[in-house]
Amino acid sequence: MLRTFYIFSSGKLERKENTLCLRTSEGKRFIPVTQVEQIYLFGETTFNTKLVNFLSQNNILLHFFNYYGFYTGSFYPRECNISGTVIVKQVEHYLNFEERLYLAKEFISSAIHNIHRMLEKKEYEKEIGALKECEKEVKKVRSITEVMLVEAKARRIYYSTFEKITNWEFKERTFRPPENPLNALISFGNSMLYTIILKEIYHTQLHPAVSFLHEPFERRFSLALDISEIFKPLIVDRLIFRLINEKQIKPSDFLKEVNFAYLSEKGRKTFIYHFDKLLESTIYHRKLKRKVKYKTLIKLELYKLIKHLLGEKRYKALKVWW
Repeated sequence: MLRTFYIFSSGKLERKENTLCLRTSEGKRFIPVTQVEQIYLFGETTFNTKLVNFLSQNNILLHFFNYYGFYTGSFYPRECNISGTVIVKQVEHYLNFEERLYLAKEFISSAIHNIHRMLEKKEYEKEIGALKECEKEVKKVRSITEVMLVEAKARRIYYSTFEKITNWEFKERTFRPPENPLNALISFGNSMLYTIILKEIYHTQLHPAVSFLHEPFERRFSLALDISEIFKPLIVDRLIFRLINEKQIKPSDFLKEVNFAYLSEKGRKTFIYHFDKLLESTIYHRKLKRKVKYKTLIKLELYKLIKHLLGEKRYKALKVWW
């Protein structure tokens, strides 16, 4: 059943009774709202408030990407699973220094562990050793700023291996704008992951603007940024390494302008196809004793966080074992 709908071509998205209708130069396409959880707009799409109200009534998220494929924002419908208790507890944990620090450390400790697990198969002993030292450092720091400094150090070590792993030019991580194809691929993958996590948060009682590692006022949906730290290595980076090494994504899938690069439409479609495929793939969960999808791991992580906030079970962030 279709859950995510992507629009790449220019057109008009509108409501037709209880159906979504996409009009393009190629014709019309009708989509029953019961089959959609989120819509991605990559093309120049027009719509009106009638459609927005319809999406809100049906709890459908809308994600916007600009001409270059860079994420610009999301339409987040009114929460459908509001819990005053969870929101109060979420804010209390943000305001409590020790509780906030504990969660921030868990997110980054997990992220660094997952990073060096991505490198083990590549036999980067020096970098793995340095990353394990970063994991130890996280346990000792006494402020959110220090946690983020250790995370930045770990990322620099990690990114120093990217050229060897991919045989693509990288140099360093650049964001706005990404200066080369590998940076563009990382930015696009991270944006896709962010929107997936945002969608999963929407279906819980958590508030997306109350975070613990990133300051809430930095970005509106900063909790999604917190959770993204855990999953970037095992979803985005793992996929990027695979796509490049298997030549599913090539330098020809990128367009370059002065001082920046971005994925072509063909490149975005290829990445999204494999991204969705990875989210639907499964691993054997040691505690649940059954196979679960990668996208389910995100959902489970959010429920673990809720249990922690409610005092039911201490939160331990996901660490790769497979």
